[in-house]
This record gives sequence, structure tokens and C-alpha cells, in this order.
Amino acid sequence: MDERTGVFRVYRVVEAVPHINLFDTDATRLYTVYQSGYGERQPAVDDLRTGDLVEATLGGDPDDSEEAWSLLSFERRDRVAMDFVVDAEVPEVAADLWEPGLERPASAVLEEDGEPVAECFVQPRAPLPGGAFVPSVLTGLVPMESLLTELPGIGEPPTDALFLDPDAPDADSYSRPYGVAVLFTAGAEDLLTEFRERYDLPADADNRPEYDPYGL
Repeated sequence: MDERTGVFRVYRVVEAVPHINLFDTDATRLYTVYQSGYGERQPAVDDLRTGDLVEATLGGDPDDSEEAWSLLSFERRDRVAMDFVVDAEVPEVAADLWEPGLERPASAVLEEDGEPVAECFVQPRAPLPGGAFVPSVLTGLVPMESLLTELPGIGEPPTDALFLDPDAPDADSYSRPYGVAVLFTAGAEDLLTEFRERYDLPADADNRPEYDPYGL
């Protein structure tokens, strides 16, 4: 068994996929890790949420792509609270950002009481090789770690992130050619509350869509 030690971002802690995805922030590699079988450490593993940043040591076989890795040890360093909404109307600022033919993400800074506190991004849906259809911008995709470290339009790290898809995860066509991400800094109080109330998002809940992208 080989070991990998580094800093990882946690993704996809949902019942539909009984594993945890850990994105190595330095090596930009995604590891699939067992979600259960940790004995006394299981409660700490169960407490992980999508968006957590952990310093961890993983154990596994790099030559066996069918076998998941295991969390040998970990310590949570930070958390960007992430919320996910599917089959929803996109905010007006996102609709205004989109321009036909846009090939790269576009963004706009949002203010609260005259201060920049959040940044909204529209992400074009890029086709996979062979024209494969991606059912949702929220399933199976890892957001850019750089945005979770510092928002380019504000120069501060986000504390909360909201990912919106105007279509359901199992949709067979797109109603809009883009998905939306809104990243909030610590200064976004009323604005964050406004978005949470608009999309009926409870606090401290890992609501990544219950959908298995590996079933495609």
C-alpha cells in the first residue's frame, strides 16, 4: 500500500455515492476514498462536508483504478460551506452576465451596503470528448480551487458558495447553456441570507444532489 500526504478538498458526501472524493490541491488529482469502515474514527469521517479543506494521509494502490483509497489520518483546516440547487431559476445577475458564444467563465462582483462581498460566476457547459452529454454542472465536477482560495474580483477568500443549475441532474437537454456559482465572503450577511431564503437552503446541510454520475 502506498501513502499520499497533502491538503485535500472534500467533495460529494452523499448517499448516492458511498465514497468521498478528495481533490489534492497541490497535485490537482482526485482520489476516491472509502466513506465507511473507520471504526472509532467513523464519527469524524461522517462529519466531513463538501467544501471542507483537510490535511490528510491516504493509503491505497495507485495501480488499481477499481479500488478506493482509505483515510489513514486527517485534520480539518477550513470549510467553505457549499450549497447546491438544481432545477431552479438562475439569479438575474447571472442571466445578465451570460452572452451567447461565451467560452470562458464570466463574473460580476456583488455589493452589500456599498462594499464588495460576493462574486457571481457563469460557467459555460463545455462538451466532453465525443460530444458526451453532462447531465448537471453540479455532479462529478470539481470547482476551481483557486476560486475557493481567493475571489479574483474582491481579493478575499470565500466562506460560503452556492452552485445553481437551471436543470435537474438527470435532464437530457439544457434549458440554459451555463451553470451558476455565487461565492460569498465573510462580509456577506444580508445578501447570503437573501439567497438562502430565496432557494430554501437550511444551514449546515450537505445538499449536493443525490445523483450518481458514475451510473451514466
